[in-house]
Amino acid sequence: MENGILLLDKEAGMTSRDVDNALQKAFSTKKVGHLGTLDPFATGLLVVGINNGTKFLPYLDDSKKSYIATLKLGETTSSLDPETPITDKKEVPALDEKAVAAILKSFLGASEQLPPMTSAIKVDGVPLYKAAHEGKEVERKTRQIEVFSLNLVKIENNIITFSTTVSRGTYIRVLGADIAKKLGTVGYLTSLRRLSIGPFLVANAKKLSAVTSADFLDSTLAITTMKHVEIDDTKFKEIKNGVPVDLDEDYGPFVLLTLHGEALAVYKQAHANSYLAERGLF
Repeated sequence: MENGILLLDKEAGMTSRDVDNALQKAFSTKKVGHLGTLDPFATGLLVVGINNGTKFLPYLDDSKKSYIATLKLGETTSSLDPETPITDKKEVPALDEKAVAAILKSFLGASEQLPPMTSAIKVDGVPLYKAAHEGKEVERKTRQIEVFSLNLVKIENNIITFSTTVSRGTYIRVLGADIAKKLGTVGYLTSLRRLSIGPFLVANAKKLSAVTSADFLDSTLAITTMKHVEIDDTKFKEIKNGVPVDLDEDYGPFVLLTLHGEALAVYKQAHANSYLAERGLF
């Protein structure tokens, strides 16, 4: 049975769930999950866990994500992307490259962002996009986000192409609409491509039609968010049974315990060098 992490280059027109379903068939399993959803119009990196690899997804580094996007100015849609009809139009002022680049720079740093109604965030157990499809507007809470970089790539016929690196949970559709507003008009994304998630790069990803079992990454090595601590064989049974452990030093809030280089479990710090079982990965 194949286990591990796959890096996929998602094509436009597919939902992230469509990708999961295709992989379930390809590898004859129901255990498939992904790290960070991509909208159907978006392309690029999708990090997927297969079988035992799904247990590792919560511990992978997704603190930063990078994208390249095209923003069409002068028109907008309810979803802020091409998946819904045009809802508003507004004149586009003259665009000067230096002025546009300066406006992009003004978005750098931490801020609050209101998630779009067409997102998968759940309010009272119901995804926002379901309420949006019923024509409802649901009260949402803003989220803390951070924009680490935001650079102008080019301007062509009222279409701005920009690249950006942001914190997890940032909606590039909303960022695009906010950029358009600051430019004195409206806008929506016509394309979006994810280039990276943490240390994972789309340059190392495969198209769905080309992926094989040879493309699986080692799940243990994929965890870069915590210290890996090798235990000896005598402690294997204790770790497998979730027994608390005292380690030889303070390794931080979480630690990955391994045996012969293979992940056994994630343990959470109770205090100092004392750790409690968080989740088994065997």
